[in-house]
Amino acid sequence: MSRLAGGVVLVTAHDEDAGPRGEDVGMTATAFLSVSIDPPLVLVSVRNGSRMDDLLAEQPLWAVSVLSESQRHVAGRFAMKGRISDRLLFDDIPYKRGPLSGAPLVGGALSTLECRTEQRVSAGDHTLVIARVLGVELPSAEGGPLSYFRGRYRQLG
Repeated sequence: MSRLAGGVVLVTAHDEDAGPRGEDVGMTATAFLSVSIDPPLVLVSVRNGSRMDDLLAEQPLWAVSVLSESQRHVAGRFAMKGRISDRLLFDDIPYKRGPLSGAPLVGGALSTLECRTEQRVSAGDHTLVIARVLGVELPSAEGGPLSYFRGRYRQLG
């Protein structure tokens, strides 16, 4: 599967139950795709038992930021194994809070989507989360998409 190029997104959600102000959680994903146009549905694959899997099992609202080629550092930060707390990971990344999901929408992303989970499907060591797209924004038209191929982040062209 390392020979199949994929787009890179940051999946985010807000955990209202984590402390007095809640906590933002993020996960880099390359297994993200459009499922249906009518109704607008998308799918993301999350590892069973991960922080994001646990949160999305409880929190139906979440967001996706489609990362641009200049956001490799964002993808790498949220993909680290044994990483620091999510709160610190968001510290110096520009974002705004989605009006529909409450989740962080990364500034400079090629597009952002706010979603509501409609179905969860167990698939081996992952869960496929299928969601309805509630809103879309196109904050940046600059640059191309960040992609992942043969174990590395890449640019088109």
